[in-house]
Amino acid sequence: MYAAELVGVTKRFGPVLANDGIDLAVARGEVHAVVGENGAGKSTLMSILYGLHRPDAGEVRRDGNRIVLRSPTDAIRHGLGMVHQRFRLFPGLTVAENIVIGAEPVRNGRLDRAAANEAVAALSERYGLRADPSALVGGLPVGVRQRVEILRALYRDAEVLILDEPTAVLTPGETDRLFEVLRTVAATGVSILLVTHKLSEVLAVGDRVTVLRQGRVTGRFTASETDADELVNAMIGRSLTPPVPRRARPPVGDPLLEVRDLTVRDADGVARLSEVSFAVRPGEIVGLAGVAGSGQRELVDSVTGLRGAVPGVFLAGTPVLAGRDPRVAYVPEDRHGRATAPEMSVAENVLMGAQRDLASRWTLPRARVRARARDLVDRFSISAASVDTPIGALSGGNAQKAVLARELTRPSTVVVAEEPTQGVDVGVRERVHALLRTARDEGAAILLQSSELSELRDLADRILVLYEGRVIAEFPGDATETELGRAMTGATG
Repeated sequence: MYAAELVGVTKRFGPVLANDGIDLAVARGEVHAVVGENGAGKSTLMSILYGLHRPDAGEVRRDGNRIVLRSPTDAIRHGLGMVHQRFRLFPGLTVAENIVIGAEPVRNGRLDRAAANEAVAALSERYGLRADPSALVGGLPVGVRQRVEILRALYRDAEVLILDEPTAVLTPGETDRLFEVLRTVAATGVSILLVTHKLSEVLAVGDRVTVLRQGRVTGRFTASETDADELVNAMIGRSLTPPVPRRARPPVGDPLLEVRDLTVRDADGVARLSEVSFAVRPGEIVGLAGVAGSGQRELVDSVTGLRGAVPGVFLAGTPVLAGRDPRVAYVPEDRHGRATAPEMSVAENVLMGAQRDLASRWTLPRARVRARARDLVDRFSISAASVDTPIGALSGGNAQKAVLARELTRPSTVVVAEEPTQGVDVGVRERVHALLRTARDEGAAILLQSSELSELRDLADRILVLYEGRVIAEFPGDATETELGRAMTGATG
């Protein structure tokens, strides 16, 4: 008898068939990975299991019994929990307060903080999820915040735990620790559904794997009996192209982007960047590695002009000035908050910033706009019903390609890319990497910030490591993940 089952699940959103008769069963105490391209139906399927969507056909079962889930409250009542990719925590509350909220121990009509702290400490000890119950969540590292999310689900007696892209914001060390936690939790009998794009993780921690493509199951595997090539074939219907050989020739020419002794302080006067210096030349990709909060955000905002006039940043020898176009193509990490306007159409999003080039006598001819948008959609293989479709309706991978279509066709010689493949599948990742390499080979200077060391090693000619606001090490692009990981923790010897 399975801990949870989805039987014949079908779900439509208008003309889009998101799930087509899917069967999925997770055994008690197993780590079951669910993989597939963006838009394959993974998120919809997990949302049905967690009560966020109702299926048009099919049913959900727990321990062999059919259940009806009208909301996440119903799911929680039936022992289902979910940890979302974007944490849903209150930074101003403590760890214990975040975990017990909505199911608080009460004494004399008020929250019993001592009982809450004691319960959370016991839960933390039971599952090996170390977290100080009295610590404020806002000051915790990303990896610890994720533990709080998992503990919150376990506090509500979750017997089936859904994890959506759980390593997207974790360092290699934090990822390893998460895998240890997942094995410990599964050993207690909790079933884990792991939704991820990273096949190395599937093979490292999964017991079984279900592959989705275009809303259907295209493969079921035992993790120990398969490999990445077989999973990729099931996901995208083909093999990936062979790795691109690393270039032997060094970049030449004067720097297009130069940072000289850059120091940035926050509103409290605390230095978030201290005397950072580096240069990026034409035809070069320079990678930025570092644990979250090491100064990446401040550095990117300075280079792109989002902090206004910042002394120490130069584009082709000219200082970046406040209120001026910084002449940088920028691919933000937050594709929904910074990179796109979700309610606006694909055409409007891919042509942002190009209005002046398309205008005729102070108007934007609709035919010209649509023709230009269709050209970009075709060139960048963006899957959308039409250029009039709201970009918020696209899958994450297609939204990312739309952002790249806009930014990489700007008349810019400097490209800043933050987490350009975060949350996208292997096929889109391959395409994004090819686009960045093409931009580099055409003479662009690219600053690449990524939490994925494999991505930095695939693309970067040099890798800088940020630690507590300083560049503490520089490595060639073929440095090992062990070398980079050690430097990210501040170890330089």
